[in-house]
Amino acid sequence: MELPTIAAPGVGERADAVADAACHLYDTIAPWGFAAPRGWSRTAAEDAAEAIETTAHALASIDPGAEVVLAPVHAALADLRRWLGLASADVATGDGLPAAPRTVGNPRRTRWVRVLTAPSPRQPPSRTTS
Repeated sequence: MELPTIAAPGVGERADAVADAACHLYDTIAPWGFAAPRGWSRTAAEDAAEAIETTAHALASIDPGAEVVLAPVHAALADLRRWLGLASADVATGDGLPAAPRTVGNPRRTRWVRVLTAPSPRQPPSRTTS
């Protein structure tokens, strides 16, 4: 199969962003190697696995045969999730849709943001005069 030179609007830019993000993740985690504390958290591992699964689902839309080629990726990620004790991914049906509806919509759009913020300064209790 030969792909066109130009992608649909937004596809090339998003694929480029995914590739850049994956490189940055690798560059961040590589110095840890297998040494403790390894740099990974449960949430980080789930997010990374989800990113790979979602990207594989997107790539499967290239051609009906692409889904078959990518099946080992999904099997390997399912094994990794079990090995790490992570929740299972949504199982896709033959038409590429999850067999059970997701508990949230598109996880990248509906996931609440995990941001560390400084705690609010404590306020002294208000004194009321009677």
